[in-house]
Amino acid sequence: MQAPDLAKWQHAHAFDDGNSRAERGTRLVMWVTAVTMVAQIAAGWFFNSMALLADGLHMSSHTVAIGLSAFAYAAARRHARDPRFAFGTWKIEVLGGFASAVFLLCVVALMLFGSLERLWQPAEIHYREAMLVASLGLVVNLVSAFILGHAQDHAGAHAHGYSHPGHAHAHEDLNLRSAYLHVLADAATSVLAIVALAGGWLFGWAWLDPAMGIVGAVVVAVWARGLIADTAKVLLDREMDHPVVDEIREVLTQHGPAGTTRIADLHVWRVGRGAYACAMTLVTREAGLDADEVRRWLSVHEEIVHSTIEIHHTPPAP
Repeated sequence: MQAPDLAKWQHAHAFDDGNSRAERGTRLVMWVTAVTMVAQIAAGWFFNSMALLADGLHMSSHTVAIGLSAFAYAAARRHARDPRFAFGTWKIEVLGGFASAVFLLCVVALMLFGSLERLWQPAEIHYREAMLVASLGLVVNLVSAFILGHAQDHAGAHAHGYSHPGHAHAHEDLNLRSAYLHVLADAATSVLAIVALAGGWLFGWAWLDPAMGIVGAVVVAVWARGLIADTAKVLLDREMDHPVVDEIREVLTQHGPAGTTRIADLHVWRVGRGAYACAMTLVTREAGLDADEVRRWLSVHEEIVHSTIEIHHTPPAP
């Protein structure tokens, strides 16, 4: 008997093309934030500013977190063809984004602790010098945000596949978003530090410095919570409420005579920024229906890049 031709059933499992521009951008921003971090922490201690010190400590987490984002891009690219990753390496990037969000929450705790301590034990602040360093940190953050924002726009413009009203984030690069969020959060704390220092310098409101540290911590906590929710959703494959699931159901019910083919089981999960895999069990009374025909039906949706189809045939209705 002739051996079956297996080549037609085999395909690569690299479902995401990566984001080389984002990788270069995060690597550059990592080094820029590392240098600024050292300057801000040293100035915060020297000039006795809690807002500035919180800004520097926050930027220290950025150095680690953005470095982690760059590492995630490199690891996903390096192992993209490794067959041990059943559905590709894209989730390495998502895992990097999740870890970055956890870093943000750790920094929130440090910011809150330091700010509350300064509320109870006020200390002298060298306002002019502290404002200069905070302004420098803000400039660095804005430059970094521009670099990462440009990479984010490029990633969105080149994302393939799925687009749906109200679900524009489906193709979002969550690893890049985490790095971008770190930079934006640090820019926000820089602005709050400048406002606090200006208020203390002009009006003698020394309490404003730690108060702004608390406000900054709350803002960063809200952003981190959103990022944790989005990355955890992907890592845990919570995708069954996504519109692509309804479209798969719609495709399967539109073909063939009404009521002859039903979905007994369906699983959909994401394997790339805009790529999905699905596994389904169908019960049908159509004698000639096979998996190739179902894949042809699904091919109208390019975002479905991998499908496992099980079909059970039942006797036709009398």
